[in-house]
Amino acid sequence: MSSTAGWNGAKPRIIFVNRYFFPDISATSQMLTDLTFGLAARDFDVHVICSRQLYDAPTARLAAHGREAGVHVHRVWTSRFGRASLAGRAIDYATFYLFCGARLLRLTRRGDVVVAKTDPPLISIVALWIARIRGASLVNWLQDVFPETATRLGTIRLPRWADAALRALRDASLRGARMNVVLGSRMRDFVTPRLSSSGQVSVIENWADERAISPRPTAASGLRARLGLGTRFVVGYSGNLGRVHEFDTLLDAAIRLERDPRVAFLMIGGGAGMSRLREAVAARGLRNFVFQPYQPRESLADSLAAADVHLVSLIPRLEGLVVPSKFYGILAAARPVIFVGDPDGELARVIAARGIGAVIDAGDGATLAAHLERYAADPALREAAGGAAHACYRESFTFERALYRWIELLQPV
Repeated sequence: MSSTAGWNGAKPRIIFVNRYFFPDISATSQMLTDLTFGLAARDFDVHVICSRQLYDAPTARLAAHGREAGVHVHRVWTSRFGRASLAGRAIDYATFYLFCGARLLRLTRRGDVVVAKTDPPLISIVALWIARIRGASLVNWLQDVFPETATRLGTIRLPRWADAALRALRDASLRGARMNVVLGSRMRDFVTPRLSSSGQVSVIENWADERAISPRPTAASGLRARLGLGTRFVVGYSGNLGRVHEFDTLLDAAIRLERDPRVAFLMIGGGAGMSRLREAVAARGLRNFVFQPYQPRESLADSLAAADVHLVSLIPRLEGLVVPSKFYGILAAARPVIFVGDPDGELARVIAARGIGAVIDAGDGATLAAHLERYAADPALREAAGGAAHACYRESFTFERALYRWIELLQPV
């Protein structure tokens, strides 16, 4: 099916707003890069307003202006404190609000569509105000829901009046949008009561790019060979292990499996949780872990192929607010998924319905260890779950499918 089927009339100019963009490798940046490059390839006039930073290199100073794969890139100045402290992050956010808002005000014109992501949080408030002034329309693309994510994590403790004010402003930016794109049914259920109409919300899941990730046998993984993992049963984690992810269950299972020479845990990526996990592993003297930094995107298929099964986790109280995007790459790589979190969560529902892995309650390390032993002992079980995972991916989570839905959504109203 052509991704432009059903298009009527002239294509509007699309202006995306997000702190990070190509060549940044963070999840939100990769999703934005895929979508904007795909739209530009189909003759949309696409602009991105972002910072000059990289997610893992806050002192980076990328060029202020550029053109990437047909996308006009406008990089604004921000402070560069990075993610090491909440205070520094808040200052980075504030400067992005200011200079991004000024650039968006100058760039936007009547008839444009402004697409606001959620990094930094609440940028939709600024985007709605400018869209109204300029006669443009707003689409919110919610990768997470703020301030609820921060308050449920306990990372920010605002006075009750300030929390209520932020939620009221955020809700107004949702109601004022032409459309709010969310990542799943749980997030849709959370957002819908805050809208003027249920027609203001659309579910478009994140994806994996089939051009970058395809199924490979573990024996074909160069990373696995370089790390000397051989014929061991490798449990993989790939991407950010941040504050929203749960790792105590994984650590408990690893302790239980420490004396099983078959099993190794390959942790690829970074984040606050990854640092804490590395410290916990060192403190306990565990030898069944291998840690690796983020891998280049062009090596993602190889690094995903290094593991026999992959883990995904989410703190249960964040269901409806966050959907881990690493899930889709795992499906594209045809690997079983073991999810640790709410058994009625967004990803848990897919895993259970499609038979693509296992769902483990957060905190139940014994059951996780038992499932890993079962997968380690049964290659046929791994192959069946991996095949089901790839079939699920092809049916529901390809980039082409998501691009088609975005193009339909962006049609002039």
